[in-house]
Amino acid sequence: MKTGSMKTGPMNKHAGQPSAAAETSVTRPLPHDSAEKHVAGDARYIDDLLEPAGLLHVYVGVSDCAHGRLRRLNLDAVEAFPGVVAVISAADVPGVNDISPVHRNDDPIFVEELIEFHGQVLFAVAADTYDAARRAARLAEVEVDPLPAIVDVEDAMQQKSFVLEPHRMQRGDYAGALAEAANRLQGNIRIGGQDHFYLEGQAAMAIPQEDGDMLVYSSTQHPSEVQHLIAQAMDRPDNAVTVEVRRMGGAFGGKETQASQWAVIAALIAHHTRKPAKIRLDRDDDMRSTGKRHDFLISYDVGFDQHGRIQGIDLELAARCGMSADLSGAISDRAMFHSDNAYYLPNVRITSHRCKTHTVSNTAFRGFGGPQGMMGIERVMDHIAQYLKLDPLTVREANLYGGPPRNITPYHMTVEDNIAPELIGELAETANYERRRQAIDAFNRKNPVIKRGIALTPVKFGISFTTTFLNQAGALVHVYKDGSIHLNHGGTEMGQGLFIKVAQVVADVFQVDTGQVKITATNTGKVPNTSATAASSGSDMNGMAAYAAADKIRRRLIGFACEEYRVGADEIHFADGRVRIGQRDLSFAELVMAAYLGRVSLSATGYYRTPKIHYDRERSQGRPFLYFAYGAAVSEVELDTLTGEYCLTAVDILHDVGRSLNPAVDLGQIEGGFVQGAGWLTTEELWWDDQGRLRTHAPSTYKIPVASDVPAHFKVHIWDRGRNPEPTIHRSKAVGEPPLMLAISVHSALTQAVAATADRRELPTLDAPATPEQILMAIQAYRAQTYRAPACRAD
Repeated sequence: MKTGSMKTGPMNKHAGQPSAAAETSVTRPLPHDSAEKHVAGDARYIDDLLEPAGLLHVYVGVSDCAHGRLRRLNLDAVEAFPGVVAVISAADVPGVNDISPVHRNDDPIFVEELIEFHGQVLFAVAADTYDAARRAARLAEVEVDPLPAIVDVEDAMQQKSFVLEPHRMQRGDYAGALAEAANRLQGNIRIGGQDHFYLEGQAAMAIPQEDGDMLVYSSTQHPSEVQHLIAQAMDRPDNAVTVEVRRMGGAFGGKETQASQWAVIAALIAHHTRKPAKIRLDRDDDMRSTGKRHDFLISYDVGFDQHGRIQGIDLELAARCGMSADLSGAISDRAMFHSDNAYYLPNVRITSHRCKTHTVSNTAFRGFGGPQGMMGIERVMDHIAQYLKLDPLTVREANLYGGPPRNITPYHMTVEDNIAPELIGELAETANYERRRQAIDAFNRKNPVIKRGIALTPVKFGISFTTTFLNQAGALVHVYKDGSIHLNHGGTEMGQGLFIKVAQVVADVFQVDTGQVKITATNTGKVPNTSATAASSGSDMNGMAAYAAADKIRRRLIGFACEEYRVGADEIHFADGRVRIGQRDLSFAELVMAAYLGRVSLSATGYYRTPKIHYDRERSQGRPFLYFAYGAAVSEVELDTLTGEYCLTAVDILHDVGRSLNPAVDLGQIEGGFVQGAGWLTTEELWWDDQGRLRTHAPSTYKIPVASDVPAHFKVHIWDRGRNPEPTIHRSKAVGEPPLMLAISVHSALTQAVAATADRRELPTLDAPATPEQILMAIQAYRAQTYRAPACRAD
């Protein structure tokens, strides 16, 4: 793997500005804090924790239909099975039978009467072994009166089945611009969902405490929400429940809300039996009963000039939300926010439909609706280019945001940090885009069977929770008498490297080695009321909160040293694990001990709230994001027109992470995000039958990318001029989600390769995921000049 230059610099300890020091803890490419544990098998996840005496193993019984009324549920045989200790259902919930994260009472822990998806939980059984619990669950007698099921977006739109009201965003006169445009096109694209396929499935272990309290180990991105929902179900206050998570074996959004149900069930079993209880889902059960990335149907009507510059556009987005709202409101909103990607749309209307279907409730997934919104506008760019017979990159560059007035988004936010033109131009040059495209055109003219395609697509991704109140974080820092440091904050570690980054921030404040900072498990008893680790905001918010806590202690140490040693603050310097105090030179530990003896507090909390953001949803106006993260990718593909088989042959990426806190971690996020995005758009096909049963619920039928799918030519560069104009932690930028959308270039390249099979002005229909079957059907339809009519228009 080739990587580009990663020029980074240290930062001033107080103002967040560059310092004169050669290198500090931040900006260094340190390994992930659990890297060695991962390789050695020593990293402990929920199912690796020592099992307490008397532990009960929990399994759930689920519905076998997508929609119906539960007429009879007889659990006598389940209760009588050898080894079974407890069986619970909706009637056994002492508090509220609901796990809805936002919209209350639309997502029950256990079905009470109405079944709304295949795999919905009916009851839970606890036994002394996992095998006994699983076998017992099969003995339930379930009678259901079936009802008609709505399975896909088209049916939901036709029947006007929605979990939330439609929402609209508009700026300018889109209708007038469309009517006056020299050129006009309509089209649509279907975009499939995606399973999170985290290596560690959903898991939780609940241990009863005294006074009816509960300690719960949960594989969750949102410990505070799990805490609250457990307390709500148990009819107890939040302070009666403590939730802890040291690490997750992957999450990608799938453990933001979806972890709650399993933690709640384990806690309810523990509550009723006063015994510890553990639940862990196997892969099939996990895929059947947990939410996915939303699949979308996007339609567009676009008007443009002879240069491909958009004059007006009407976009309609329909999302399959599943049986409940979950986070679909915010996800659909973010899809709207990113329907412009990096392009200025002078006259625009965006309409979003949040469709209710009788399938599992879809949920957060890396990008949170942004990838689907970007797919729509990138399809538009390809369609315009094909119609005008222009290089798609030419059309993309013609539509990029620029200076006033071409710097206003559809939601009336001014784009102040636009580096897309510069970054795209640099990538096009370093990747030899023009030369490679010319070579591909020549190859395609000579080869009737094998076709190639290339595409360069940008990413502009807004950073902040679009639900404003979530943009806050807390941290706790202790400095012990020996100079060692204890760090805790509200962020969770799911493999993305958040913990090592925040530890580097704290080590940098005290100018000590990162190894002196003890990274500890996220715990609701230490830092309360935390937001989910999501929206790519983990390092931004928790890094700043930890910095604030550490800086409080550092200032106390400086104040103590000034008084104790009769020096000015400007005579005190922290560096290399030591502290220079006038003419004295102490180790950090020596100063800490002296401060302790001088009765100085060596513990502090820190808090951070994201500045500047505001949004009026009713008017669809405001500043929902603090800043934007940018990137661009060139992808090259080759396909066989006889079979539809294809391969990704080359990838070049240039991505902006601001001033990187940890280039090694950031490169890993860019590489992994791209590959995950490529899987979503090519191989990862979710398929439900007409009865609402998910048929792709295991690795045998659901194909995630593997190492052999990564091309030998895979060059990933961090943009060496990256700086965040906003006062984020050390001027870094978020890197968790934006790289996933770089993979849109793969789908665009495949579209170009299919378009090379015929000389047409129309763009071939290629939905996502672009499996070999989809490719072959797209080629056949394109050559036969058959097209699908635009869908999902609701006017």
